[in-house]
Amino acid sequence: MDGAAVDGAAGSGRAAAVPLRRLLIAVAEPLVDVLAAPRGFDVDVRDVVIVDPDEESGTRSGDLVLVIGARGRSAVRSVRAAARGGAAAVAVKVDADQDARALRETAIDGGTALLGVRPEVRWEQLEALARSAVDNARLTAEADVGESPGDLFSLAQTVATMTEGIVSIEDTASRVLAYSRSDDEVDELRRLSILGRRGPEPFLAMLREWGVYRRLRSGEEVVRIDERPDLGIRRRMAVGIHAGTQPLGTIWVQEGVRPLSERTDRALLGAARVAALQLIRHRTETTAAPRFRENLLTGLLDSRIDAESAAGSIGADARKPGVVVVFTLRPDERAGSADRSEIELQRAEMTSLISVHAASYRRSALVTTIGSRVYVLLPDLPDRSAESAVVGLTREIVAAAKSHLRARVQAGIGSVVSTLEEVAVSRTDADRILDAMAHDVEAEVATIADVRSRVLVSEVLTLMQHHERVRDPRVVLLTNHDVEHGTELARSVLAYLEAFGEVRRAGGWLHIHPNTLRYRIRRACELSGIDLAEPTERLSVHLQLLLAQRHGGAALRCFREASDAWHA
Repeated sequence: MDGAAVDGAAGSGRAAAVPLRRLLIAVAEPLVDVLAAPRGFDVDVRDVVIVDPDEESGTRSGDLVLVIGARGRSAVRSVRAAARGGAAAVAVKVDADQDARALRETAIDGGTALLGVRPEVRWEQLEALARSAVDNARLTAEADVGESPGDLFSLAQTVATMTEGIVSIEDTASRVLAYSRSDDEVDELRRLSILGRRGPEPFLAMLREWGVYRRLRSGEEVVRIDERPDLGIRRRMAVGIHAGTQPLGTIWVQEGVRPLSERTDRALLGAARVAALQLIRHRTETTAAPRFRENLLTGLLDSRIDAESAAGSIGADARKPGVVVVFTLRPDERAGSADRSEIELQRAEMTSLISVHAASYRRSALVTTIGSRVYVLLPDLPDRSAESAVVGLTREIVAAAKSHLRARVQAGIGSVVSTLEEVAVSRTDADRILDAMAHDVEAEVATIADVRSRVLVSEVLTLMQHHERVRDPRVVLLTNHDVEHGTELARSVLAYLEAFGEVRRAGGWLHIHPNTLRYRIRRACELSGIDLAEPTERLSVHLQLLLAQRHGGAALRCFREASDAWHA
């Protein structure tokens, strides 16, 4: 905890705090984006306050300030004032990247976290969630330690005291999650369960045969299992732990030296309800923490969060080199169309596999999924030979995916950037490389050096696509003529250029006689005014036709298929 937060708590007697990290897990995606966190994500948030820029802020140490009356760059003054007052974080609605940069600089200078609120989010919705997170922290802090619902072992001990028995709490797979201490003699089943962290299979099979698990899963019924001296099993009682109709686990109590208390039934029912809240909370926290790290990476890839803030949270050095690698599953066309659920399962397994390999290479590695692609950030790279090591790791991951998932995986390795501030550049390169690999069935791993020419052409085509003024109206005329008259002049010109002017080769691709192709080329030039004898114009026409092909021009749709068939 920082000094300001300590002073504020001591001086004002204010409520218990919640770390910014936990608050963000509760309210972040899809409501806010973390734009800066200069003091890290463990700074304490003690209260949620609403500020209007036209009024005195009255911000205190540890406040989460919601700036509701200003948007974007116009909120700079409010962010600066909140930082001076010791705010832990400031939330502002941000529309433009330029506004985000100005606000980020102000927040970093003031030492306060900056949260960019999505334009469509209602302030009352964000306030309610944030206050709920802070209130939960207060309730947990004010609870008596013996009554705190956060520790399954404490709960087991409490139930043991109330029932005068020996307690264990298990999940739905009969794995022991917690158990009570006991001076009483335990039976063999209890001993084996604790030592093995799971009940012995022969006994579990008997319970299934007796219908015990079916009854425990069906609802809040306390089930009794009589003593079986022949099996070395003492009397037991059990109750299922449920979230609605979903089973979460079981609480067992074994009779010790003394008979079980008369209030055992009530104790088990109450404990099951408390345990349900604990297990849900545990499940949420264990999935939310990794998701928080994934959101950090997404923010870095999109240039929404400053590198220092993210690096501090993952234990990386923002000043050292890093690289982004992107992976994707390529469907096996020979296997036909796969079920969507099967693809999602493969992608989840691939993400898990990538995470394990990446973490073994760099402890601070981050992995996230965006759309159908899985991105990996490898920070803290050595200055020398970094790329070759990353290539080796990537090939290892792709090979493992091919072996274990029986799926074709392609990976694009972005350029190694000198600092984490440039991660977005590495991500862009990685995406371009993967795009360039899309039509290459054999390619598995590539760097920019492997596909530079394809990436370059793709970039030029993208530029032409977004700047209509550079498009050649003569090529448009040619493609429109094909659509209107059912001719294939544009497709023929493209084949001719792809074949370096070799009419026999191009005619073979198109399944026409060389003389027919010569006629079409002559006719295309006469109709459009294109001069294919001039090198620069020939290059320009080639690019224009590739752009038309990218957009599925009617005259060009089948050229690639014909080309592939000819080469085959």
